[in-house]
Amino acid sequence: MALSGLAIYKMLPQTNCKECGFPTCLAFSMKLAARQVELSACPHVSEETKTQLDSASAPPIRLISLGKDGHKLEVGNETVIFRHEKTFYHQPGLIYRLADSLDDQEFTHRLDQVADYGVERVGMDLRPDGVAVQDSSGSADTFAARVGQVAGKGLAIILMSSDPATMEAGLKAAQGKEPLIYAADSGNWQPMADLAKKYGAPLAVLGAGGDLEALAALAEQVAGYGVENLVLDPGARGWSDSLGALTRMRRAAIKKNFRPLGYPVITFPGEGSEDPREEAMLASQFIDRYASLIVMDDFEPAALYSLLTLRQNIYTDPQKPIQVTPGLYEIGDPKGDSPLLVTTNFSLTYFSVAGEVEGSGRPAWLLVADSEGMSVLTAWAAGKFDAERIAKAVKAAEVPDKISHKSIVIPGFVASISGDLEEELAGWQILVGPREAIGIPSYLRQLAKG
Repeated sequence: MALSGLAIYKMLPQTNCKECGFPTCLAFSMKLAARQVELSACPHVSEETKTQLDSASAPPIRLISLGKDGHKLEVGNETVIFRHEKTFYHQPGLIYRLADSLDDQEFTHRLDQVADYGVERVGMDLRPDGVAVQDSSGSADTFAARVGQVAGKGLAIILMSSDPATMEAGLKAAQGKEPLIYAADSGNWQPMADLAKKYGAPLAVLGAGGDLEALAALAEQVAGYGVENLVLDPGARGWSDSLGALTRMRRAAIKKNFRPLGYPVITFPGEGSEDPREEAMLASQFIDRYASLIVMDDFEPAALYSLLTLRQNIYTDPQKPIQVTPGLYEIGDPKGDSPLLVTTNFSLTYFSVAGEVEGSGRPAWLLVADSEGMSVLTAWAAGKFDAERIAKAVKAAEVPDKISHKSIVIPGFVASISGDLEEELAGWQILVGPREAIGIPSYLRQLAKG
């Protein structure tokens, strides 16, 4: 049973040392009872208390890992229903399913597509996370051979078979990479649980048709058997049934502290859609509500990029915007007489501006001012991107020592600060650039013409 904040407080050191980040032990206790912090934040708690508070301090959704070392995929451990309440921590894994019955050439081609795909967005490398090998051949040897092929790619692995003997062949071929076993159902859960314990692998528990009561009972049975690292599949497919099941599971785990449903959830959007486009749209619903593993069937690079971008946006802490380091950046080997532009250190703004400057083919200097990670208009409205800050950035980056002119291009949206900036940078020419980054190439061409 969950403990109250006051009950937890009585078990803490009560030193009010503030090392946990809260002013008092009571304040920390209240957050711990609400599962908004972890017990490990208290440096003085005793081992005995840790044991007593294990249930109270454990996150409502268990953290599960697939893979190991540099290729570990962690899912679960979420503590809120909505991102704005705090943040989402572990983004859902995007996995692609390959049938072991594919011929050698086709299997290798599809595997390479997944393994080799990667794009950079706002300085981050976005990639799919793994491969699910589906036992479609009915042959344990074929299944094991395909799993061994995937194991050499550095991807998270899901093994999909209802036959325990075939599953064990796959586990042996996985070379100790801790794949997810999919799946234990009401008919085979005990031998699958035995394999999970033997190989130290997480185990998926499969429900039927969205019956959450039956799923919870089965999960509780498997956990009682000694397998604690579980992933749940409610068995619901399609739009409304999946949304309803996943929402009820998240609410039960977080609001009601219902442990039998407090595990990551695996989904299969291809099984609830009629074509690749609908599969991608359903996958986007799962990213938003509330999947931990999303197993796709159709590899479409354009759809994958959209899903990776959506996932990045949702799983970025809204209270901590992605930032780049303030300073002076060189784009395209600029010279002393190359133009100087200024922008904020919000990553999306920086990469949008830098990309357009680079795409123009005209070398330039880009001064990034510290706006605390805000975009141009937001920072200007908050007083974080004004004449004083830009002038300070010019001096901090020692711009006059690197360029041979005194002209600076400011974003068109903040043209109103031109006069103030002329006062801060005496003797400088303040040029007003385009309002949107897309207008930079044509602006630089006109600037070059004089």
